[in-house]
Amino acid sequence: MKIADFELGSGKTFIVAELSANHNGDLDLACKTIASVAKAGADAVKIQTYRADTITLNSNSDDFKIKGGTLWDNITYYELYEKAHTPWQWHEKLQQVAYENGLVFFSSPFDKTAVDYLEKLNVPAYKIASFEINDIPLIEYAASFGKPVILSTGAAYKEEIEDAVAACRKVGNNNIILLKCTSSYPAPIDEANLKMIKRMSVDFNCLTGLSDHTLNNTVAIAAVALGACMVEKHFILDKSINSPDKAFSLDEKEFKKFVEDIRTVESAIGNEDYEISEASIKGRSFMRSLYAIKDIEKGEIFSYSNIGSYRPKLGLSPKYTYDVIGKKAKNNIKKYTPINEDLIERGE
Repeated sequence: MKIADFELGSGKTFIVAELSANHNGDLDLACKTIASVAKAGADAVKIQTYRADTITLNSNSDDFKIKGGTLWDNITYYELYEKAHTPWQWHEKLQQVAYENGLVFFSSPFDKTAVDYLEKLNVPAYKIASFEINDIPLIEYAASFGKPVILSTGAAYKEEIEDAVAACRKVGNNNIILLKCTSSYPAPIDEANLKMIKRMSVDFNCLTGLSDHTLNNTVAIAAVALGACMVEKHFILDKSINSPDKAFSLDEKEFKKFVEDIRTVESAIGNEDYEISEASIKGRSFMRSLYAIKDIEKGEIFSYSNIGSYRPKLGLSPKYTYDVIGKKAKNNIKKYTPINEDLIERGE
């Protein structure tokens, strides 16, 4: 499966920097952040396409106030999203800056009008946020355009994931990536449950990845080792910026280390075969082989008293010990000589 020119599942992780609210309402800051994303080594930058009035209702009632120990408690949903949204009139400029910096650019739409707008920009994929995974009409609509659909599963029960995947397949779209996610900001490491990366891949027959809100690189590294083809992390240009998402975002230096760590583990994963590496082949000299442990005269019988198994591997493998014992020496053999086939007398 490709997103733009990036082949997912090829062994190289698709590393996505999430801009989210870290533009802080400043277009110039957003553009500088995208340029910084490229310097950090990401493959893509993702934004979010909504307005406050397309994601919630403008009500001050208690029902619409955020609670539950989040970073945003006691303000209304509308107030949060009014501050956090990325203005639609910026999108074309941000896409241009991303392309100029060699990045894939795509977005999370939060309603059908956002999908329509993003179609005009010809984005190469759609990401459905965790809290929208139960919006089956939205998922069907986004999937109907045939582009890869990335479904974040952090807040979803299995039945809701089943419904979301079925919605994509109902409109003939099998280009699905499921992201393991903990919908907590920041996310506790002990709730990452990374075993689900493999399990979801088997249960839903699709690619899987990670949307990471933890505060270090360990979870993402482990996810890649477990088969994640995509990893997403929030990115901020400068942590002095007063953004709603800064507490769980990485700056350029941190994100660069994040990328380096993932690329390192990729190189360690290798292939499912029994071939050994060049370094290991060279190391085979440290294996054992058969040696004369005393001077042996021509015609003398090989026995456990005159040959043994020792390093380095210059003679026959010790697996031939039983075959050599009882045979005669073809020549005089000095002590510490490796025992090779040309020193063994074989009968006709």
